[in-house]
Formats: sequence, C-alpha cells, structure tokens
Amino acid sequence: MGSETWVMSLSKKIIFCSIVVLIAGCTKRAHTAPYINFSEVEGQAEHSPTPNPYQAPTQDPNQPLLTPTPNKPQPLPTLRTQKEHYVVQSGDTLKKIGYRYQILPEQIAQANDITNPNLIYVGQELVIPPPTYSDPGPSFKIIPNSELVYGPYAAQFDTKAVLEEYGGAITKYEEEVNGETLTGPEILSDVARDYSVNPRLLISVLEHQSQWVTENQIGDEVYPMGYEELGYEGLYRQTAWAANELNRGYYLWRVKGVASWRLPEDINVPINASINAGTAGIQHLFSQLLPYKPWTRAVSEDGLFATYRGLFGYPFGYDYHPLIPEDLTQPPLALPFEPGVTWAFTGGPHSGWDSGSAWAALDFAPPPGNLGCVASDEWVVAAADGRVVHSDEGAVVQSLDGDAYEQTGWSLLYFHIESRDRVEVGRQLKTGDRIGHPSCEGGFSTGTHLHIARRYNGEWIPADQDIPFDLGGWISEGYGILYEGALHRGSQTIRAEDRRTEVNLIQH
Repeated sequence: MGSETWVMSLSKKIIFCSIVVLIAGCTKRAHTAPYINFSEVEGQAEHSPTPNPYQAPTQDPNQPLLTPTPNKPQPLPTLRTQKEHYVVQSGDTLKKIGYRYQILPEQIAQANDITNPNLIYVGQELVIPPPTYSDPGPSFKIIPNSELVYGPYAAQFDTKAVLEEYGGAITKYEEEVNGETLTGPEILSDVARDYSVNPRLLISVLEHQSQWVTENQIGDEVYPMGYEELGYEGLYRQTAWAANELNRGYYLWRVKGVASWRLPEDINVPINASINAGTAGIQHLFSQLLPYKPWTRAVSEDGLFATYRGLFGYPFGYDYHPLIPEDLTQPPLALPFEPGVTWAFTGGPHSGWDSGSAWAALDFAPPPGNLGCVASDEWVVAAADGRVVHSDEGAVVQSLDGDAYEQTGWSLLYFHIESRDRVEVGRQLKTGDRIGHPSCEGGFSTGTHLHIARRYNGEWIPADQDIPFDLGGWISEGYGILYEGALHRGSQTIRAEDRRTEVNLIQH
C-alpha cells in the first residue's frame, strides 16, 4: 500500500543563427525572452521582470538585462573521503548501493573481493570506498528555478503550437503509450504536467540531445534523450526519465541533500555552492549522461544554455521571483475522506511523482484494509475548496487559488483515483465534495489507496520540511526514510504502516 513502483501512463528545418545573428534577433521563436551579452554586463546585479501569473514577461526596452549574480553559497553535506561500512538490505543490488554512495558498483565489488556482483545477500557487510573527486564544478547559472518547474510562466505555454512552428521531426513522431497513440508534442505535454517540469526545458533538452525540435530527420528514435538503458526506449520513457532526473537534482539541492555529482567514468564533481536549484537539476541530469569533459561543456554557456537561448531567448528573462515566498503558509486543508469512516495512514513522506521529486506525498488506505488492488466504494473527498483542472489516468488535480491553472498558487494532486465516478474537469468543489474512489489506477501499486501531494507555483512542497502538511490539524512528520513518518495532532500520534494496524487508523 505505502510502497509504489511507478509506471506513469506508458505507453521546415531550421538552421540556428550564429551568435552574432542571435544578437540581432533573427532566430525564429515562438515564445521569447531577450538575449543577454554576458561580456557587457559582467558583475552587475540581476534583473527580474515583474511577474505576470500567466504570461511570460516582456522586457522594457529602457531596462537593461543583467547577468544573474551568484546565489548566496548554500550549506552542503560534507564530501565523503573515508571508507564506510554498509549492511545489505532486502532488495539491494550493487548498482543501487553504488548509486546511494555515488561510486560504481564495480568499485564496491573490487573492495569486497566479490567476483559475481549478483551474489550478495541480506546481512552481508560491505566496505564502501570513498569516491574520486575532481575540481569543484562550475558556478555558471543556466536557468532560474522557475524554468525548471511547471510554474506560472508555463501556464499558457502551448507546447504543440511551439513545436509545430519549429516543424522538426518531433511533430511527425507517434508512440503507443498505455494503449493510446500519442504524438510527440502530446508526450512532452503529458510528461511536463505529470512531473511538473517546465515544457520549455524539456524541449530544450530534447533539442540539445537529438535536434528533434528543429531537424526534419529523426536520428536516434530509441534513445532521443541519450539515456541508453534497456527499458527506457522511445520518446515517452526517455522524456519521463529526463524529467525525473531534472527533478532529482533540483529537489536534492533544495533540501541540501547532495554534495557532488557522480559522472559515468567514476569522477565525482563537488558542487559549486553558489549555483541555484534550477542549475543543479541540469547539472545532475547531464551527470547521468556524460563523462567529465562533455559534461563541463553541457553545463556551460555553450551547452544547454545556448540551446535554450536559441529556442526561447535569455532564460533569466523568465525568472518568476520569488517562486516560493519565504513566508509561504499552507491554506487550511481537511482530511481527504468522509467523516465517520476510519482510514489507515499507510505512507509517510515520499515522492510526489516518480522517484525524483520532493517527498511531497502521503498515502491513506480505505477500510476494510484488504491487501491488494481491490475495488472500494469509499470516497476520496476534496481537502479544500477549488476547481478541478485535470482528471485522467488516475490523477485528479485541484487548483486552490480560484483560477484554471495548476501552475499558479497552491494545487493538490489526488492520485490512484478510479475512473468510476471520478470528478470531471471544470467542477468547482467545496471541502468535502466527492472526488472519486481510491484504487490502483494510474500506476502500479501494491494496494488500493489514495496518494495526496501539494504543489505551489508548480514546485512540489515536501511533507517533511519547513511548510507543515496539515490535514485537519494532523501535522506530518518525516523520519528521513522513504514512506516512514507520523501524523501528530496535539498529544495524539499516528505512525505510518504499510497495512492496517492499531497504530495507523485515522478519521475526522
């Protein structure tokens, strides 16, 4: 119930102008922000346009655009320079352990005289050698935070229209996803919405990796994002993987949970503490794809930044600031099920969508608590007043700020909602109005339940950090381990368990 393995809804050639011509503004663009000449404004203060909640900003011609200044250095975890010991747990592989400790599985095998990497056992104690570090990574800021998340300036972005204007191969691409044939633009739109990652960024990564946006001919149809791994074939899985890794870098940076990026040839790059979360997301993504020298170019002014600028203009012209106000508080929310019905709290803080996003979600299972994916006639209800802006593939999204956009203000995701009786898009709900029945729809789950998560301006809001997840006075606490946590209300405490027990029952 609390444990989920996500399977999310499967399933005129343009020649770029030279840098000189770019400055003259010849590039064909659908949505643009101005180009910035870094050499002319070195060291000057950052300019951020006045935010409009729905449309990307236009620049006052009398107001110069300036280079973003470095962020205030962020405290980071201490780099690991000593060997550690790890006891193998159920489900572990050397690849998983290596990922956790940012070293290659072959290094663990060598340090422990393991000849067959598939033969490790629960309880085995492993020596984990320290990583090999390079010089610190670059401080160059690639995009603002608001261009990584599916935020306010993406609310009226028309992915299909933009891609059709460029006329590249992606407009001719089709793929079967979960039994439905989707076009390339539809795939990018769906992934951007589900993962809450900015479509401009996904388009830019795709163009940088395969030129599908501007070139007529499809090159690598199997791995267009460049992630050559079995099980990740096709545009949908490639784009979903890229969105998940962008999220992973972004949210790890947000919670000060990462100190270096591990590159494929087993070089760990210490992170420059003055970058921002949006840049961290991109640095992490390319660390999964490229060895050191190509990585340094990809995260430089000549890499993805240049690709983005060629398509959409200067990235920091889209800086929506502040994306998350320092004094942000959650609006009143109620428990998302009907009064008098006892549910079980089955999942503490865990990822809002897939494995890379913030630990924004909590899980609840309806009575009677049978294990497995069984039909339930219990009701998931609205935790707040707000409009339904999305309802499909097990997901219902509710905008809480009175508009029709999930990218602005507070929004709630209710996931694993059965298609039977599911609320329709456009409905204005009051707190307690019925949304639908809990199920396993929308992904693979070990049992019927509700997955509920919060976002603000497109950013997943953790359930275990500074903005408490408050459901009718029940406050979420995380234990630092995926799915483990508790709800507190006054002197009462309910602990998350992956089945119905005496310690996790909850009702209004």
